[in-house]
Amino acid sequence: MRTLALALALVVVAPGCKWKKEAERLSEELAASQQQLQDSRDTVTSRETTIGELEAEVAELEARIGDLQGSLSAMEADLDAQRERNAQILADRGALRNEVRDMKQALAELQARKEQAEARVRQFKDLVARFQSLIDAGKLDVRIVDGRMVVVLGTDVLFASGSADLSEGGAGAIAEVAAILASIPDRRFQVEGHTDDVPIHTQRYPSNWFLAAARAIGVVNSLVANGMAAEDVSAAAFADTRPVAANDTDEGRAANRRIEIVVVPDLSDLPGYEELSSLEE
Repeated sequence: MRTLALALALVVVAPGCKWKKEAERLSEELAASQQQLQDSRDTVTSRETTIGELEAEVAELEARIGDLQGSLSAMEADLDAQRERNAQILADRGALRNEVRDMKQALAELQARKEQAEARVRQFKDLVARFQSLIDAGKLDVRIVDGRMVVVLGTDVLFASGSADLSEGGAGAIAEVAAILASIPDRRFQVEGHTDDVPIHTQRYPSNWFLAAARAIGVVNSLVANGMAAEDVSAAAFADTRPVAANDTDEGRAANRRIEIVVVPDLSDLPGYEELSSLEE
């Protein structure tokens, strides 16, 4: 600008109209320069305004980014918590399924045992019905002893005192029993001899063990002779080791002198039989 003003001053002193043209030209240049300067100032102002707006927008975006990052962190925390809940739910579901499976298995086992118990009740009732006439005649009784079905006969009816030879009445009673037992299919029977605690010391029977065994064997022989298959019967002796009454009275001792014909349980009917059988394979 100082250069332009100096030029104008020099033109003023120049002679004639020449200086006027020069002055006009310089004036135009001055005006153009001033306009250019103003345009530059306007551009700077506009750009400063734009920069301010951009900075404000940047600040707003940064604030939004911060908010979004906070929301993202919260969502990730919620997602982790949900994953943990889902894992727990899956674990609980698995545990519940196992419990349901175990309960179903236990229920099935209980149902099977119930059916087995009902079958044993039916068998017992059937056994009682088969022997009802002999029960009514007082010749024997049918009981459940240690979970087994047992036909009980007093030895005083079957044998003379101190003897293992069946009396005539005893032989008849055993013949009736044999006919009934032979009609029960797929069962085996064990004849057990029991005595009271009065000791015996004879040449034939040195102790109650010998007497009990001889009486059991005698009943087995009679059962087989009356039609029972030999493979379906066996003999055992217990002497005075399993009393059913006190031996301090005549009645108690009489109750203890007995023959028990046990219906041998079918192991395949017992719980756990299949598992036991699989161990043998």
